[in-house]
Amino acid sequence: MLRVAVVGSGPSGVYTAQALVEQTRVPDVQVEILDRLPCPYGLVRYGVAPDHEKIKSLQGSLRTVLEHERVGFLGNVEVGARGLTPERLRELYHAVVYCVGAARDRSLDVPGEALPGSFSATDFVSWYSAHPDAASRDFALHGRSAVVIGAGNVAVDVARVLARGAEELRATDVPDAALGALAASGVRDTHLVGRRGPAQAKFTTKELRELGSLPAAEIRVDRADLALDPAHAGDITLPAVNRRNLEVVRGWAALPPGNKPRRIHLRFFLRPVEILEARGRAAGVRFERTAPDGTGGVRGTGAYEDIEAQLVLRAVGYRGVPLAGLPFDESTGTVPHTAGRVLRDGAPSPGEYVAGWIKRGPVGVIGTNRSDAKETVASLLADAPALVTRRVAADPVAVLREWGQAPVEWPGWLAIEKAEAALGRSLGRRSVKIADWQGLLEAALRAQRVGR
Repeated sequence: MLRVAVVGSGPSGVYTAQALVEQTRVPDVQVEILDRLPCPYGLVRYGVAPDHEKIKSLQGSLRTVLEHERVGFLGNVEVGARGLTPERLRELYHAVVYCVGAARDRSLDVPGEALPGSFSATDFVSWYSAHPDAASRDFALHGRSAVVIGAGNVAVDVARVLARGAEELRATDVPDAALGALAASGVRDTHLVGRRGPAQAKFTTKELRELGSLPAAEIRVDRADLALDPAHAGDITLPAVNRRNLEVVRGWAALPPGNKPRRIHLRFFLRPVEILEARGRAAGVRFERTAPDGTGGVRGTGAYEDIEAQLVLRAVGYRGVPLAGLPFDESTGTVPHTAGRVLRDGAPSPGEYVAGWIKRGPVGVIGTNRSDAKETVASLLADAPALVTRRVAADPVAVLREWGQAPVEWPGWLAIEKAEAALGRSLGRRSVKIADWQGLLEAALRAQRVGR
């Protein structure tokens, strides 16, 4: 039997497990998916906006893989500096595939970025998605104005959540504390700001159009920003997605102001240079006006504009972080590899592999992880005849417990689901996520103790 550990239970990890158990080249494969959290699904659970039910429904197909007879789930198992080292994992498994994603957001590197009231959009998403690490966050929603810096789907998501009424989110699984904070929010103006023009923005047209369908919020576009984009005047040919985005923004720019209680201001050609401070907190953002440089980028113009904001969220991309014991390329934020084989000192390291964002960087959509996982699995299977000759633990779960770990197995996760359904019923809502470590682990480990 070939025993494989997959570290990370998001799409890349689950697709890796699926590729392993569905192939026929090495039929006797046992896969265990390890995750630091007691809950599976990674960013599908903790990164998809609560009002995006269709994308969140992907959990159903991931669940099918996790319930496969040759796939096990082991949550609450940390790998890295504060947990199991890669060396220890190799004592338990013939091969280990690291699918740990890109856990850190990119910074703006501007003065004032560390002020209270200035956060990464990743932190905000984790908070309204009930990630247990974010349970105690305070996002200063008492202010009237927020600035979201970025022009991708994450920026659009957080702007949309800020502009939605709490009643619209009540039917979702957003945690009760976050729902209460959003209900009491004073934010009436959300400024979504990009350093380039609408023709270069990275959001998808579907996500963009959703902003215009919010019942309590209207879209405002500064026509002067729009006029700066060469594509607005038809000077350049655009790919289909960019062309559709520009058409949507043009349509909004032509609309007269409305009287809805909230507003989303789309701003372009503004580059952040400083988070402004008042009374020890973020009070706004100073932007430099940019202009097209003729090569697809932008240049500074030396003109500046301040936008008031009591909440500043940066959404300028993700970056991988080093995992203790694995090599890491700081320039790319990835683990060095060849076709998924981890490279140590330039040579493939037997039994160590990567897939997902930690392999290729934070690019692509969820489906991109399928082909990426298949490439890594092909490398692993080619190496399998040599890997399987090494002796490993007959019962890795028992050894993990001997080492002081308290893994949450699949029945423990099912107990968390039941507890969240019960929590929702008690609040007069659908299933509501448990947002703290203690609550998650109590539900899971209590069920596992009863089961044994």
